[in-house]
Amino acid sequence: MNTKRLILISLIALGALALSACTGAPAANNWYGLTADAERAYVAGGSFVYAVNLKDGNEVWRYPTEVNNKLLFYSNPVLTADGQLLVGSAGTTHSFVSIDPVTGKENWVETFGQGIWIASPLVLNETIYAPNTDGFLYIRDLNGKEVADPIKLGGALWSAPTTDGTLLYVASLDHRVHVIDPARGTVVESIDLDGAIPNSPAVGADGVYVGSFASTVEFVKPDGSHEVVTKADNWVWGSPVVDGETLYYADLDGKVYSVDLKTGKQNWSIDFVDGDKIGVTAGLLVTPDHIYVAAESGAIIALDRAGEIVWEKTLEKAVYTTPVAAGDLILFSPYQADIALAAYDAQGKQAWTFTPEK
Repeated sequence: MNTKRLILISLIALGALALSACTGAPAANNWYGLTADAERAYVAGGSFVYAVNLKDGNEVWRYPTEVNNKLLFYSNPVLTADGQLLVGSAGTTHSFVSIDPVTGKENWVETFGQGIWIASPLVLNETIYAPNTDGFLYIRDLNGKEVADPIKLGGALWSAPTTDGTLLYVASLDHRVHVIDPARGTVVESIDLDGAIPNSPAVGADGVYVGSFASTVEFVKPDGSHEVVTKADNWVWGSPVVDGETLYYADLDGKVYSVDLKTGKQNWSIDFVDGDKIGVTAGLLVTPDHIYVAAESGAIIALDRAGEIVWEKTLEKAVYTTPVAAGDLILFSPYQADIALAAYDAQGKQAWTFTPEK
């Protein structure tokens, strides 16, 4: 994988986003944000956020109901315990929106931040922590009102914070992982990992695992100490996944890895280069039975825990969005495709696809 080509793709995608904001172009001009609950998938793409019925793939609602050239969505929406769907806009007004996930009606909208909303927020103890590309972490209550001064972290923040229940971990494209004490609103540690970090840290026992463009996964402790746990052949773009004593991750050469966290030894790796399934920028989805991989070539693959291919399909375009489990379905969202969403069961049978109406 040519990493320069990936950077170019990212820049083109961001340019397409800006263009679609001005022209009202279809949502297929950019990658999609994706989340789901027991009844609906929520797809953020272009001018709209869509709710899709998981039973049949039909649109339930869209927000807003008509194109607003000042709004542009592509970060993963976040469902809250009190029944909100939160999503930031990459449009010109810097809007951060709360939507009723049942009706699609707007609960509230606030405008703050100087950059755009690529990262999803984290909700902890009824507080919203929202990272922006302007390098600030914004702190709001569940009504969208500011409850503390933003924390300046620096660098562009592209990924959602993670938490161990006490501390926050926020990654930045300026190579740093920031450890934050939300009770005091202070940065406890700021650790340089020698590579840009576009993904969210994965919480483990007594620390977090962080993949970066240094082609490593490092374990970072709250006191700022850190060590390389494992290496990759190329950049690690998507978030690593901790599943018990096993760490899973993928790189931009299309290689997927499994590492035993007790011994630090690699269980297995599988290389998709020969099959032209190269380039894994999306995070992996790990379920009790399978590891799901979405690749730049459009390949979607289910692996078993031994790293063997259970099934594989091909979508018409690249997939940069991390797959999402929704009940008995696995959801995939391709980039610049005719469809916005494809649902498969665990056996690899396609249940339905969703194409937004224009």
